[in-house]
Amino acid sequence: MNNLKKIGLSALAGSLATFSVNAADFSVSGSASLTYDDTNRGKGVNGNAFSMGNSLGFNASGETDGGLGVAVYYEIDDDVMDDYDMTLSGDWGSLKFHGSGGSTAFGAVDDVTPNAYEEAWDIIDTDGTATSGSPTVIGGGSGANMFVYTSPDFGGATLKAALVPSGNAAAADTYTDFAIAVSPEAVEGLTIGYAISNNTVAAGGKDNDKSNMYIKYAISGFTVGAQAVDADHDTASSSQESVAYGVTYAVNDDFSIGYSYHELEFDSGASLSDQESTGVSASYTMGGMTIAGAMNEVDNMDGTPTNDFEGYEFNLSFAF
Repeated sequence: MNNLKKIGLSALAGSLATFSVNAADFSVSGSASLTYDDTNRGKGVNGNAFSMGNSLGFNASGETDGGLGVAVYYEIDDDVMDDYDMTLSGDWGSLKFHGSGGSTAFGAVDDVTPNAYEEAWDIIDTDGTATSGSPTVIGGGSGANMFVYTSPDFGGATLKAALVPSGNAAAADTYTDFAIAVSPEAVEGLTIGYAISNNTVAAGGKDNDKSNMYIKYAISGFTVGAQAVDADHDTASSSQESVAYGVTYAVNDDFSIGYSYHELEFDSGASLSDQESTGVSASYTMGGMTIAGAMNEVDNMDGTPTNDFEGYEFNLSFAF
């Protein structure tokens, strides 16, 4: 009897040990949201400008015996497996592998000027595809099967690096970019950032080097920011540069308003005009409900003179 009891207790202890090692936290995230957009984003059915949020995120995370953090994320968006990634983390920082979706180090800071809802160049989408008929922006590279490393915080400084291996459809060669953000402990509310990227454009094997500098400062309810981005292409006529400014003001803990401006210059001669975008945005939160929106305008979109558009978007969302 005692032997049987020992065997049973040993089996139970082994089972509990195995459970402890493999235990993970699971969660499902989503939101109840309703959006009205007057510039085609929500006009997928008979010109109806209303749309509803339709994505679900599935998260799982745990830790190995050696202290290595492991997390995985899957998103189902509009009945399709959209973004998914895996993250390893420890005292050394984190390494994320984006199987699909995600931003590079440069792409994550392509425009970080303050706004209360969306950037000045966003929302405008004349054909509803979000990839054409929209303002031009100097962004980072992208692609599936991408690695992104984020360092620990070193006295207010954080380094991020991204790698998209060669053979990806988005580039003819390996793509890399780097970004650093510094929030000095001696100056509360100040953030300074710099990012660079390099990739070989598939058409003709030309290099396209980009640089990105920005500064933000928050004080007494105000947050102001400025940013300059440059794309130096081997083909001079394909080079671009942009400047952006933004300011937001927190009227109170629940209500914020903002104004933003973005200007992009094309180095292709007199045939293209500078693209100028402006936006006014606001956000109000009450309990678990948030109402936010923006009214944006773009002149000379994609450098085409008189190609001027304006639009607005409003979103109602609930957190629970």
